[in-house]
Amino acid sequence: MWWTQSIAAESLPSSAVETPMAAQRPLDQPQPLPGLGPSAETIKAWQDRKFGMFIHFGLYSLAGGMWNGRRVDNGYSEQILANAPLPPMQYEALAKRFDPVNFDADAIVALAKAAGMKFIVITAKHHDGFNLFQTALTPYNTVDGTPYHKDIVKQLADACARGGLKFGVYYSTIDWHHPGGNTYIDGNSNPITPAQEAFNVAQLKELLGHYGPIAEIWFDMGKPTPAQSAHFAETVHTLQPQTMISGRVWNYYGDFAVMGDNSEPDVSVELPWQAPASMFPQTWGYRSWQPRTDLPGKIRENITRLVRVVSQGGNYILNIGPEGDGSVVPYEAQVLGGIGQWLQRNGEAIYGTRKQPFASLDFGYATVGPHAIYLFVAKLPPDHRLHLPGVTNTELGRAYRLGFPQATIDVQHDADGVSIRLDSLAGWPKADAHGLNVDAFMPVLVLPLKSPLHVRPTSIAAAPDGRFQLQPAQAEHYLNYNGEGYEAPATLYKLVWQADAQAMDYTVTVDYSPLPRTARLDLWIDGQRYPLELPGEVGTSAMAHQTVHVRRDHAAHPYTMQVELTPPSPFEQGTPLPVTIRSVELSLMP
Repeated sequence: MWWTQSIAAESLPSSAVETPMAAQRPLDQPQPLPGLGPSAETIKAWQDRKFGMFIHFGLYSLAGGMWNGRRVDNGYSEQILANAPLPPMQYEALAKRFDPVNFDADAIVALAKAAGMKFIVITAKHHDGFNLFQTALTPYNTVDGTPYHKDIVKQLADACARGGLKFGVYYSTIDWHHPGGNTYIDGNSNPITPAQEAFNVAQLKELLGHYGPIAEIWFDMGKPTPAQSAHFAETVHTLQPQTMISGRVWNYYGDFAVMGDNSEPDVSVELPWQAPASMFPQTWGYRSWQPRTDLPGKIRENITRLVRVVSQGGNYILNIGPEGDGSVVPYEAQVLGGIGQWLQRNGEAIYGTRKQPFASLDFGYATVGPHAIYLFVAKLPPDHRLHLPGVTNTELGRAYRLGFPQATIDVQHDADGVSIRLDSLAGWPKADAHGLNVDAFMPVLVLPLKSPLHVRPTSIAAAPDGRFQLQPAQAEHYLNYNGEGYEAPATLYKLVWQADAQAMDYTVTVDYSPLPRTARLDLWIDGQRYPLELPGEVGTSAMAHQTVHVRRDHAAHPYTMQVELTPPSPFEQGTPLPVTIRSVELSLMP
């Protein structure tokens, strides 16, 4: 089958458009679902923070991963009620002993600031249903149901306000304590009952109404319906439109995507996103018997994870699990202190930066700030040269190590980008064999920008006859995260290729697997939109074709032709590509 269209191109906006509702995005990106939401300025400020503290604290902290003198090691310790499993009445009895007299909100804020963190998120309510805040919905909370008689969420919210940190709350939409609510099931993907939905909404109103500005609310787990996810998101944004909602509100109603626990994306992500990490992958809540060894290694591990996440454009939130008395585990405080020492010198390369424009770098990672490129040297190449492929038509100043601007070195331009020879740079740190010197770990080189940065993307070459055969495996893949629940797979919504196409006019043929019905697809060439109708075919698995004539825009994309396939715009978060793409062929116009 072969269909041909002549289609006029439509322009892709160069930047997001601000509206009274949630900030809109360029038309080749997923749009927020309808409703109130954060402004573009709020989203940018959220992305600029980069590094924050997660706190998992509750009744489970008293248990510390132990019950009746034995270790409970099947699952996270904050889920010991389900993992042991424990009789609910025995677990609930922990509330009568919960008296965290060593919980010091101001000290925790000071620790976070010393670590270079810009925000804190605490578990206002976890799956066990116990509340760290006073709620009118149940006495199962720290004020009304424990000898502590204090509101921990309020203490921390006030301390963050005093200390200049943004404050957020974690909220589990499942609740093992709620009458008629949930019991544990694999994956915690519990449906939410109508009564529990009403309970959650009432508590959200308390959290959003009584604790000052909430920078982000970290929904987690459960499997709400789309209508329930919309209800939760609407409740939050009606009270505080600028609160960023995590993707684990599910059904694509989040303002930022959340990766899996201790996971990072292995594909491109263009929406705001966050990577949650625990000190140890085995638990988030306090575990008394957790081995805590190799402090320098743990510091290096988390510096590396922070850099890796930020270089991909994300935010990194690192968890601590205080002990049952509220005190911070000394090992975890030392890890945060070591990260903070490194950030004291290198924070300029982290905060307020954007993702690296390079597919990969053999020496480590990069970020881009308003006035410089920052290079994180994780592994020194054998020739001691740092190479940045594709940098072109860019005026760079003399490079220097961050924190040592007095010792500089020339940046050498070559046919494939720029290089910096570190052998010629005085004072470059030597590797520390014992790993004790945080200051010598992953040093940062600064390349000042004296003109706008231009990077030639890695491109696909033409065949001898001038054709391009673009395969899905060669494309950048963009995925929808946080769909129907924690176990829902990410779905593909965009493919992007860079082709070394120098002519002006091309014929593009999209090969796809047809559906039983007609589908629609948008082809973007250098930011110009070409809507496609993809006729269906009943009862066949044959490949179908659609052809369109396109024109290069060398002014918009001077180095390569950018070819994109997306759902028909405007499309909402969660919308997948409507068909399976087999290949895209570009051929010269006769």
